[in-house]
Amino acid sequence: MSWTTPDLCDQFPDVQVAEPVFRSFGGQSRFAGRAVTVKCLNDNSRVRELAATPGEGQVIVVDGGGSLRRALLGDQIAANAVTHGWAGFLIFGCVRDVEALAVLPLGVQALASHPMKTEKRGLGEVDVPVAFAGVSVTPGDWIYADANGVIVANTPLL
Repeated sequence: MSWTTPDLCDQFPDVQVAEPVFRSFGGQSRFAGRAVTVKCLNDNSRVRELAATPGEGQVIVVDGGGSLRRALLGDQIAANAVTHGWAGFLIFGCVRDVEALAVLPLGVQALASHPMKTEKRGLGEVDVPVAFAGVSVTPGDWIYADANGVIVANTPLL
């Protein structure tokens, strides 16, 4: 991949740009793909289920409500996502097992790290519109993320 988010913003000024609140935790600092959305709060049951399905280069976008109380992604779910071909995660919430995430061939952008896992209660919604950090993401939108930031587009830019 030879693109950067600044170059994409210059070329496509109508893209949405997320507020600069995300940190990169994955082994791939640059990733892109169609968005598959999850809305959940302190319960990553749906994230776990989704990571076990064929990813086909897509990005799991998780609206965790910005919670800093539990990690919505850890090494096991992330490794499963790699096995199933997901490009990455954009998480409006926390992750854990950051040393393991850093060596996986997966993009992971999240707010922070937190050592506590979630309780699995089967809560959450998949394929619903989500909004956080100044962007709105509809299932099927395109996510582009790198060390410069995260952008959202309605159509593929590359």
